[in-house]
Amino acid sequence: MKTKRFIAAFALITFFAACKKNDNPVETPKITAGVYALSEGLYNSNNATLTFYNFSTATATTDYYANKNGSGLGDSGNDLLLYGGKLYVVMNGSSYVEVADAKTALSIAKIPFKTASNVPRQPRYAVAYKNKVLVSSYDGTVAVIDTTSLSIEKFIAVGSNPEQMAVSGTNLFVANSGGLNPVMDSTISVVDLLSFTETKKITVGLNPGAITADDGGNIYVGCTGNYGSIKPRLVKINTATYNIVKSADTAVGKIRFFGGVLYATGGYLGSPNLRKLSTTDFAQASSNFVADGTSITLPYGLNIDPANGDVYVTDAKNYITSGEVFCFDKSGKKKFSFSVSPGFNPNTVALIKQ
Repeated sequence: MKTKRFIAAFALITFFAACKKNDNPVETPKITAGVYALSEGLYNSNNATLTFYNFSTATATTDYYANKNGSGLGDSGNDLLLYGGKLYVVMNGSSYVEVADAKTALSIAKIPFKTASNVPRQPRYAVAYKNKVLVSSYDGTVAVIDTTSLSIEKFIAVGSNPEQMAVSGTNLFVANSGGLNPVMDSTISVVDLLSFTETKKITVGLNPGAITADDGGNIYVGCTGNYGSIKPRLVKINTATYNIVKSADTAVGKIRFFGGVLYATGGYLGSPNLRKLSTTDFAQASSNFVADGTSITLPYGLNIDPANGDVYVTDAKNYITSGEVFCFDKSGKKKFSFSVSPGFNPNTVALIKQ
């Protein structure tokens, strides 16, 4: 979390109390096919929430985790991963990963992300690979979590303040932002997933954060720049040679590869539209994917259902107002939307199909 949202969030911190334990959990509907949406909440306000939207009833149940467990998630929910029947909720401010049953949202374990001297590691993003969950943390590491024991097997040293990650072949590519440092990072770490060690760094551009992999051996990296004189860039890397094969000036916040094209939100310094970009030359296949006039104020999160091509976009509004989740079909027409109120800043959705 950086810059503008911090400023807005600090203005309202005094108005929001920390989540407190609820000794009488609210009865919640059964989890069936639908969507989980994680809202990170307001910075330092301890109010991250999990919403569940039911496909069959077309209804959203907000604060689902708290209602089910009797207590809230904690501070700054940064990422949500559904893998192996479990939800992995990455809590950046509270510095742990919450593991819950995907079919019930009941808590299974909290995996602390602290150093031996009890310093928070500040976990950021999670990806899965062969019964492991890999979690980047702002302390410059990627944790390897065994999905059976739910214990951390290893911390892999990477670059400074790593953000998003992508798996391609047997390698993990980690975007090292350096976003909390006076001098930002400009590299991608390559981690061998057979030995779980960093083998290489690739220089891509200042402040890399967003990353995705295609099905042809390439990864795409969004570099934010310094929010001023150094502009944002989108970079394409061939994973066989580790060479940059394309670079262009454009701002992306979140990027996803699907169906031969890139879907990209505009990022902190870009267009508020959701664009479709060519993977070859980054030309805009569509300047605004949304084809029916639906208005999205601030696209914040992005996911795609691989089964049918539905595109999910989360809307953070103005960072201090309850957000919304939109679902569009592959032609860009709205299928449905739902509010995450009382949640703030929805950033990640996870599809569950039962």
